[in-house]
Order: sequence, then C-alpha cells, then structure tokens
Amino acid sequence: MGSVISVEHLRKTYGSFVAVDDISFEVEEGEIFGLLGPNGAGKTTSVEITQGLRVPDGGDIRVLGLDPRTQATQLRRLVGSQLQESALPGRLKVWEALDLFASLVPGGPEWREVMERWSLTEKASASFSSLSGGQRQRLLVALAVVNEPRVVFLDEMTTGLDPAARRATWQLIEAVRDGGATLVLVTHFMDEAEQLCDRLAIVDGGRVVAGGSPQSLIAEYGGDLQVNFSTDRPDVSFLEAIEWVDSVSRRGPHVVVVGRGPVLALVGAELVRNGIVPTDLRVQQATLEDVFLRLTGRGLGE
Repeated sequence: MGSVISVEHLRKTYGSFVAVDDISFEVEEGEIFGLLGPNGAGKTTSVEITQGLRVPDGGDIRVLGLDPRTQATQLRRLVGSQLQESALPGRLKVWEALDLFASLVPGGPEWREVMERWSLTEKASASFSSLSGGQRQRLLVALAVVNEPRVVFLDEMTTGLDPAARRATWQLIEAVRDGGATLVLVTHFMDEAEQLCDRLAIVDGGRVVAGGSPQSLIAEYGGDLQVNFSTDRPDVSFLEAIEWVDSVSRRGPHVVVVGRGPVLALVGAELVRNGIVPTDLRVQQATLEDVFLRLTGRGLGE
C-alpha cells in the first residue's frame, strides 16, 4: 500500500475570510480516511480543492499522482464523489440517473449490475423525490461508485438521516471500501468517525489540530481510563501495585480504578488471580468528543 492522496500546506481564502489556513494530510490506499470537525472548519473546501472543484491559493496536492489544478479532467475519471449538497432533479428516475452517470466514463460496470448491488432494483422506476432519505443516500453512493473509481469522496452523508438510516449508510460506506476503493469521509459526527475511519484528521479553524487512528487519538489525548466493578471482598488494595494504576477508591461494594494504557486487562487479570470474578467489570474511556474538547477547548457543536 502507498499514499494515494497527499495534501501539503493547503490554503484557501475568500477576500478576508480564511476558509483553509494550513491543512496537510495523506491518505493511504484502501483505507477510510476521515476529516472530522465542526461546520465551517474547512473540511468541505479542502476536499473540493482535492477533487479539482476549487482552485487553492497555496499548497501542493496530488491525487493518484495527478495535480487537481492542472489535471482535473483526467482525475475525474478516477474518482467518485457525493458532495455535501448532492441532489438530483425530483422527477429523475433511479434507472435514468444510473444510466446517465454510467455513460460519463465508458468502460465501467453495467449500470443494472450496480442497481442490483445497491438494492435499488425495486425502485428502478421511482422518481428521486419519492425516495426516502436512506434510499436517496443509497442511490447517491451508487452514482459515486458506478464507474468503479479508485478514490471516493463522501461529504456529510448522514446529515438529517434517522438512526436506522445512518447505520445502513455506514454499511454502504464499508461496502465501498470492501470493494477495493479508498474513501475520504467528511463528517462532523464523532460516532461516525470513530466507527468507520481507519485514520482521521481533526480540523478546526482551517487547520489540522491532530491526526491518527481514532484509538490512538483517544489514547494520546483522552486522559485516564476508569475501570469499574463491584465486589464484596473488603480489601482490593492489591490493585494499587499494578504499574498502570493511578488510584483505587470504593464506595460500598463499588470499586473505581483510575489508570492508563492496558489498565483494564491488568486489573481483570489481577482480580481473577485473587479469586474475584466480577460480572460487571467495565471501563469508561474518553471519546473523540472528549478529544476534540481537549484539543480545541470547545465542544463540536459550538
């Protein structure tokens, strides 16, 4: 595997407004890479520049070895895209949309195969306006991948969807990656990024403030872990000797162990060694929301 997208020191302004200040990231082949941040952070502008839809004021961009500023036409044959405000004419039928998009880049799969693959056959003659939110997203994903692109950009795909439709859309995204594509996912939903992304860049104020896998970001910036369990054993002071444990406290049968790193596994092993097998052993860990708060000093919705 290697890098299929390289963005270095990207900058874009509109008059005195700085939309993208200094953004750099790389996307590896075969991964789901996320740009995570609040609305207005510069995520959408960055991916539109990366696709050749906007012209940057500065920086260096390569996508599949091509420069979007000078080779946009070549690039569009290799990428698929579902933009933030993607929509189709209300009267356009599902089959008509797939037929149209498939004709734009000859040599791809037969559009009827794509319609069946994405469970749209029963809606073939339905108009876009008659589709549910989840069905619209399924069609938009199908249109983004109808020509088997090597890189797919998906921008705020699940905004406005109910929980069931969001989960179904997540499955679509994973199916696109399983089909061999590399994905760039733009989102402001923490749970979405944590569930789907192999790696991500947290963007705020037109800059990348941190990057890595969700797990590594939580481990680095999320603070201590809290292990909770209950026991009637009066003395659990032996847990204080574990290297990664910072403190042990209790209230009645409820015990709280605060620590770092592999503290859950070590506490569990030590409890079993001492004949304690709690049925409610659990860990409370920071989330990406906590990481964002720690990095920026504000919540994602602020």
